[in-house]
Amino acid sequence: MTIVHNPAASRFEAVVDGLSCVAAYHRSGDLIDMHHTGVPRALEGRGIAAALVRAALDWAAAEGLKVRPSCSYVRVYMQRHPQTQALRV
Repeated sequence: MTIVHNPAASRFEAVVDGLSCVAAYHRSGDLIDMHHTGVPRALEGRGIAAALVRAALDWAAAEGLKVRPSCSYVRVYMQRHPQTQALRV
């Protein structure tokens, strides 16, 4: 699976089995609000959402950004991965 950052659309994207998967954010200065993670039901349980969120958080860390996890999936992901807590606001 290839994950692509699409900054013009403010999201990370992957196409799996012809279906679009996304982790979307809003950026304001040095803060990103991760507000939506979407994976079609047919692809659930394959780790796609986790990979999208991990890519977004890795990018945020590399850019020195803080993250507001308003998406419930992102919030749970960050709780389960303590190494991401330094990014959280």
